[in-house]
Amino acid sequence: MSNRHKVFVSYHHALDESYKRIFELRFGNVFEAIVSGSVQDGDIDPSLPAETIRQKIRDEYLRDTSVTVVLIGAQTWQRKHVDWEIGSSIRDTKLNPRSGLLGILLPTYYESHTSVECGKYNPRTVPPRLYDNIRCEFASIYNWSENGATVQSRIHEAYNRKSTKQPDNSRASFGKNRTGDEWTD
Repeated sequence: MSNRHKVFVSYHHALDESYKRIFELRFGNVFEAIVSGSVQDGDIDPSLPAETIRQKIRDEYLRDTSVTVVLIGAQTWQRKHVDWEIGSSIRDTKLNPRSGLLGILLPTYYESHTSVECGKYNPRTVPPRLYDNIRCEFASIYNWSENGATVQSRIHEAYNRKSTKQPDNSRASFGKNRTGDEWTD
């Protein structure tokens, strides 16, 4: 089997667009494809039932992707669309099997969380649903890397994990964006 995977990138659009572009430019040639069709404000009616929202995201935005990469900056954990994309990507639907999942801590994460030692992270400042899946070993989290082989290897590991570990999608979906310095249960 090839180590090339169709990757969906989830990120905070307002704050981390530049890193998403760098990720696409630097690593796009090592993947089968990078899907840039992230959910934007107004794309999906937030008053729809959570199950309908997840189904629409999985079948319309994440169609045929095999791994979701979450770029984690200063406020990524607060974004409802990131939560929805993670929740949708780890679902099996009639049209699409679940995707592998991994998080990448951006340099901006450490710039905004100065009390966190580089190479480590505060679990309450990464997306909660991602953290749930790190805890159950369905997902992993890494620091930003400029090395294409390293990034490709991590994505391939996420792809392989999706068939050996069960994801945790039990957390209620965000109804709106969050605020504050960190999340609480």
